[in-house]
Amino acid sequence: MRYKILTILLILLPGQIPASEEQIRAAEKAWAAAVTAGDHAAVDRMLADQLIYAHASGGVENKSEYLGKLRSGQQKYDAIEHQSMTFRVHGDAAVAHGKVRMTGKTRGQPFDNQVMMLHLWVRQGGQWRLAAHQTTRLP
Repeated sequence: MRYKILTILLILLPGQIPASEEQIRAAEKAWAAAVTAGDHAAVDRMLADQLIYAHASGGVENKSEYLGKLRSGQQKYDAIEHQSMTFRVHGDAAVAHGKVRMTGKTRGQPFDNQVMMLHLWVRQGGQWRLAAHQTTRLP
């Protein structure tokens, strides 16, 4: 009987299911896979409409600007390797922070950056969406 009540509560209150670090870890992996594969439709679905995307170069873009650079090929990621990450969940928001190696090309110029990356994920419509991205180059 207890299990039936718990199942009913989980079905009726999906927004109340606690988020886990594993969900954010999976969202990070999915983001990296979609970006490096050039799956722009998947990236679009993962990004919050009010995205703030701050590059290590100092450039800041909104969602349409960032997607436009990906679609045009101005920004191309060959690899995104999460080297060490820490995840913190705060209700319907979560932070992913750590060291990441990113390789690819910006406007045809290759880059191979070791960065400190901070991602803010928010749960919207039952899905985790990337709301903010900030990287800082490491020496």
